[in-house]
Amino acid sequence: MSELLATLNPIELAETVERSVQHRTGGRVKGLRVDVVDGLIVVSGRTSTYYNKQLVTHAAMDAAEETPFLNQVVVC
Repeated sequence: MSELLATLNPIELAETVERSVQHRTGGRVKGLRVDVVDGLIVVSGRTSTYYNKQLVTHAAMDAAEETPFLNQVVVC
């Protein structure tokens, strides 16, 4: 984990991941929510394609580097 990410509190980390997801998906995840629970980033919301869900995964991986995360975005 980078020094910058190591200094972020859970709220700041969640905000960083949320901005990255919003940017990468162009806002195509409805009800986007990012929480940090016991060091695990949990991303949830709804989207219309599996491609958008994959973009969420890549955005979270890029933003949070080696912090574990769970993609709970539902495709509907």
